[in-house]
Amino acid sequence: MQRYFVEPSQFGEREVAIVGEDARHIGKVMRSKPGDKLIVSDGISREVLAEITTMEPQQVTALIIETLAASGEPWLQVTVAQSLPKGDKMETVIQKCTEIGASVFLPFLSARTVVQYDQKKEEKRLGRWRKIAKEAAEQAHRSKIPAVEMPVKWEGLMAALGSCDLVCLCYEKEHGQQLRDVLQPFAKRIDPKQTYKIAVVVGPEGGFSEEEVREAEAKGAVAVGLGRRILRTETAAMAALTCIMYESGEMGGI
Repeated sequence: MQRYFVEPSQFGEREVAIVGEDARHIGKVMRSKPGDKLIVSDGISREVLAEITTMEPQQVTALIIETLAASGEPWLQVTVAQSLPKGDKMETVIQKCTEIGASVFLPFLSARTVVQYDQKKEEKRLGRWRKIAKEAAEQAHRSKIPAVEMPVKWEGLMAALGSCDLVCLCYEKEHGQQLRDVLQPFAKRIDPKQTYKIAVVVGPEGGFSEEEVREAEAKGAVAVGLGRRILRTETAAMAALTCIMYESGEMGGI
């Protein structure tokens, strides 16, 4: 069943309004009609099954039939900190990691980041990234849209990760301690009734400098390898996130 995210203000006592591009999608792409049902979420705490009553080009109104229990969110909150990659790779990271279960995306600049940072350009791209996160969350039946933050510099990244319970820095030169070596002991200590924050930090195409790795470790991050094969920057985030979800029981692990 098709799912849509709306602003909390679009919810009424008995009805919910879906407007703008989503309304056009319902009519022109899905070819829905009055009487069809859909799921609507405010992305915070409310999720309902609703039945379309009226359709206009810019607004679809639906009668709330049932309040649903939000079930599409992992109890583990994972931040994917990704050094800005070339081209549209960031879009791929956001789309696929949203499907897997990321809660936050934090793009950052590091010593070997190839992309030339342009604040105005990044602000425009931010809108597209957030749209991709929204569409991927709808497709994956998430109950919340992952937050996509503005890119930060290395210092900002270090500060932002200070509140995490575990920070895994993916480092291609780490041949001793692998991601699994860190996740399995951590998974044994976790209590599903509590909220935990984990960060996956992935470097640019050229990887991290040794100085950055030392600084991150001094801040509490753990440098980990992802096996004997070297992964592309956009692949590393997806692989690491999948491992975390598995070991935490989100994909049938413990």
